[in-house]
Amino acid sequence: MPKQAERIQEMSLEQIMGERFGRYSKYIIQERALPDIRDGLKPVQRRILYAMNLDHNTYDKGFRKSAKSVGNVMGNFHPHGDSSIYEAMVRLSQDWKLREPLIEMHGNNGSMDGDPPAAMRYTEARLSKIANALLADIDKDTVDMVLNFDDTENEPTVLPARFPNLLVNGATGISAGYATDIPTHNLTEVVNATIYLLDNPEATVDELMTYVKGPDFPTGGIIQGTDGIKQAYETGKGKIMVRSKTDIQELKGHRKQIVITEVPYEVNKANLVKKMDEVRINKKVEGISEVRDESDRSGLRIVVELKKQVDPHVILNYLFKNTDLQVSYNFNMVAINKMRPEQVGLKTILSSYLDHEQDVILRRTKYDLEKAKKRQHIVLGLIKGLSILNDVIKTIRASNDKKEAKSNLVKQFRFTDNQAEAIVSLPLYRLSNTDVNALEAEDKELSAKIDRFNDIINNQSSLYQVIKDQLLAVQKEFPAKRLSKIEAKVEKIEIDQTALIAEENTRVLISRNGYMKRSSLRSYQSSSETENGLKEEDRTILNETLSTLDHVFIFTNKGHVVYRPVHEIEDMRWKDTGHHISQDLKLEDDEYFSRVFTFNDLNQGGQFVLATDNGYVKQVKLEDVKPGRTYRSHATTVMKLKQGDATIVSTEYVESSENKEVLIITNHAYALRYDLSEVPTVGPKAVGVKSINLKDEDFVRDVKLLNSDSNASKLGILTQRGAYKQLLLAEIQKFSRAKRGILILRELKSKPHRIISTVMIEGEAKLAIITDKEKIIELITNNYPISDRYSNGSFVLDVKEQGLPQKMSLLEELNDNNNRIDEPTLF
Repeated sequence: MPKQAERIQEMSLEQIMGERFGRYSKYIIQERALPDIRDGLKPVQRRILYAMNLDHNTYDKGFRKSAKSVGNVMGNFHPHGDSSIYEAMVRLSQDWKLREPLIEMHGNNGSMDGDPPAAMRYTEARLSKIANALLADIDKDTVDMVLNFDDTENEPTVLPARFPNLLVNGATGISAGYATDIPTHNLTEVVNATIYLLDNPEATVDELMTYVKGPDFPTGGIIQGTDGIKQAYETGKGKIMVRSKTDIQELKGHRKQIVITEVPYEVNKANLVKKMDEVRINKKVEGISEVRDESDRSGLRIVVELKKQVDPHVILNYLFKNTDLQVSYNFNMVAINKMRPEQVGLKTILSSYLDHEQDVILRRTKYDLEKAKKRQHIVLGLIKGLSILNDVIKTIRASNDKKEAKSNLVKQFRFTDNQAEAIVSLPLYRLSNTDVNALEAEDKELSAKIDRFNDIINNQSSLYQVIKDQLLAVQKEFPAKRLSKIEAKVEKIEIDQTALIAEENTRVLISRNGYMKRSSLRSYQSSSETENGLKEEDRTILNETLSTLDHVFIFTNKGHVVYRPVHEIEDMRWKDTGHHISQDLKLEDDEYFSRVFTFNDLNQGGQFVLATDNGYVKQVKLEDVKPGRTYRSHATTVMKLKQGDATIVSTEYVESSENKEVLIITNHAYALRYDLSEVPTVGPKAVGVKSINLKDEDFVRDVKLLNSDSNASKLGILTQRGAYKQLLLAEIQKFSRAKRGILILRELKSKPHRIISTVMIEGEAKLAIITDKEKIIELITNNYPISDRYSNGSFVLDVKEQGLPQKMSLLEELNDNNNRIDEPTLF
């Protein structure tokens, strides 16, 4: 019991978690997820290749069931799930993932479309020929061997690797705190750079890049950005752009098609085709008639067929920017170097490989030297034995057994134990048939080999020559043509949005309650004037014919603006209700659309003038309310309201503040007129400045923007008691901002008039007044006199019979012949 108590340790949870996770992290970093810098393989990949080689499942023999190889790996070297081993094995066979596949596989080993491989019981596999170059001489003590997980087998810690596999086939992996992304490279280029570095140990990255131009992906494509490549080769981190190889072809009927024959590395082809087709279906780009995958056994081919009169370069640029037709590739070259994860550049990878290769060749040479010396020793014994053959035979015959024969040969003729063993082990017929000349020739050959091996061991230049010869032999046996094209600069993708949209005139309707739609002119013209699909309580604030290239800014009563390009407004029949804004973004419960402005160019100058009912005013530039990235799902704040119950009563747009005036009209009939230049231009989220000095319980009813020379214009005023009055603007003199203003109605002690609505009138006009009983009263302005400031006007409706007035609007302006000049939207 005391001994057991001594084994118990008291540790905090933090210590235990830290220590255990530290062990786990070290294991998965070194033994699972990251490749070794020397042979470029993760442990599971190395074990697969070694197990298949051990089982003689090589390129020069027949294929064997994948399940057998997986079972050997799992049972002898890799005690993990068979699915993870098989997945690693399949990846080693996929020629769209590896530049030089290390396994050949019969059967379905997956596809670029992301299809899974067939089960391992259905597929067959063997090592590829180039895998033999990774495993060559592994039986000559070239690498360290360690015991496997159950101490029953030995396995290599690294493969001899006759070429820099880490660069050639690349690597991807995620570990604890580390990840790696090393692209594939061209074998010929990598071998040339390795040889150059061997001859010039002080070589710079720039010099090495004269040989290794950049990555060479098995799927080809176009690589852009040599600066990113150089940065990656220097630091281990860098970014490049990889785009598909495309061609624009002519079709009959003046149509064109984009043909894609190479896609970026590790892009799922099926997903790419689907995404491009969604662009067509959702009409994000007008001009694509069909997207189809024509890939077959002869190669990859995706066709994007275009409509007539469409610029294919604009469509292609849009696809580059919005699909995986072009992707960024981020180098993150992390590998295990001397048992530690390290971010490495090109020179470090090649230097580490050369250090490993020198060690492999030295160990192999020493192994071969020892073997040659042992053989030469035996050969010399055999030559000596043949020279005294009769005496040797006599001695052997006089001996009682093999052991005594060996002993007698050693004593009488001074053979060594090994020589005596070789002589007594020879069959009798060999004693008489052995040719001394052949043995002497072998002795001479072995002497030359021994001299050669000693030269390699003792002479560095000879050692380097062996490395060069091996690399050149691999390069010659596996010639690699560059697949990826490299371009120095990353091409900036500029898209002319107008070119993506089919320009046409369309009828656009936007309602106060938040409905919007666009319809073809044919649908609009075939519907009656009142058949617009809106509910009875709703009313239009925009009903115009616009171009699909136009832009719409919709202002709300709560200081927000909603932006929509006309082509993004949902296209539907004119009799349909329309698309409600709540399906895209959230507004306040009491918020509604109050004003709409349309523009054909967002780069023009100008500013909006906004005023609130609690007496604030501001100007904000058009460029400050341009749509941002999230305009589809979020409204933009254009004016911050100082009080929660405040509301915007006026929104106007002016191209310039010069020669413009502001006229503020309150409910209690105060009017204040001053220059617009007194209103500062501020940011969208500013409150603004005080527009008028309001009395208690008074509020701003209306705001008008006037020209400086508009004294001859008339102001039409409607009161809550049904009175209408016309006043010349000359009656309202100019003051400065934030004053109380002057009265424009006569204040009565009982039942005072309060302003409900105002309109600006130029010449003669027809007005319409709507009441809360939905009665519409029309009046001609010339039928009423121009009054002074102290008049309350004439009664134009009976509030008891016809209802309380709600709004007065300009119905139409008349010229001298009483013909209609313009027809603004009613209410």
